[in-house]
Amino acid sequence: MAELMYWQGILRAHDEEMARDPLVFAMGEDIGVAGGTYKATSGLFAKYGEQRVIDTPISENSYTGIGVGAAMVGARPIVEIMSVNFAWLAMDQLMNNAAKIHYMSGGRIRCPFVMRVPGGTAHQLGAQHSARMEKVFMGISGLRVVTPATPRDAYGLLKSAVRSDDPVVIIEHESMYNLKGEVPDEEFFTPLEGVEIMRPGKDVSIFAYNISVHWALDAAKKLASEYGIDAEVIDLRALKPLDRAGIAASVRKTHHAIIVEEDEAPVGVGSEVMAIINEECFFDLDAAPVRVHALDIPIPYNHRLEKAAIPNAGDVIAAVRKMFGR
Repeated sequence: MAELMYWQGILRAHDEEMARDPLVFAMGEDIGVAGGTYKATSGLFAKYGEQRVIDTPISENSYTGIGVGAAMVGARPIVEIMSVNFAWLAMDQLMNNAAKIHYMSGGRIRCPFVMRVPGGTAHQLGAQHSARMEKVFMGISGLRVVTPATPRDAYGLLKSAVRSDDPVVIIEHESMYNLKGEVPDEEFFTPLEGVEIMRPGKDVSIFAYNISVHWALDAAKKLASEYGIDAEVIDLRALKPLDRAGIAASVRKTHHAIIVEEDEAPVGVGSEVMAIINEECFFDLDAAPVRVHALDIPIPYNHRLEKAAIPNAGDVIAAVRKMFGR
């Protein structure tokens, strides 16, 4: 296996899919000549040219619409939105066209459209560049929503998304582009459905996604070494559809559940996971499920306040200890 950075996994997937299929193209702000804000498309402009790596104007609704239209007639576009906050400007195209055309056409038109969006709380980017919009995309019927927590999945999920005939939103994280991890040398595909057990355990299930997977793994190490609590860490990974069977299987084994997310709690991913646990595993629980989440405020610009607004591994440890009375 090669050790790649998160952005390099994305770049490799772009390159392989564009080399394989001339109908795959990329478009977005500064993805061409500049190689992308996070380097995830660097070198592709020189290799594939301006007709397949397209620098767009600052007009998310227009170029998203172009991508959706191209997908409807057989192309396979990968559209990058520079920051997930700006995806609000493209919601009409995403919600009313990409997500619905297959159903509105009676199954005659597919929309193999991929939107990549970096989001989350980075370092002092302020409230308008720190959105967590997973729950928004999850609320749109007709979309698939996935979020890679590792360079391996950054590669594998993009490969699978490009090959899918459904519209897929891939939510990356601005703080993870330089994260290193092993990626197999051979081509592979990460499924667009299902959870992954990142760390097996028997005492408590910690459900996380995106950057919160790493908080959960850090917490699990300390819980085991200092408190004798064996935590199972589950990467939700595919947020729409959520893997009900995978979530339930872990809870039935451990009888305890913690849900960790960087987003605010109301109407969030954690709410959906908790609903699944209560619907599927109510009589398997030895304690009420607990959510660890951000404060319900716009993310502050001040760095100390920014850090205070979002959870961390320490908050996960505290929640588990409280659950077990330790």
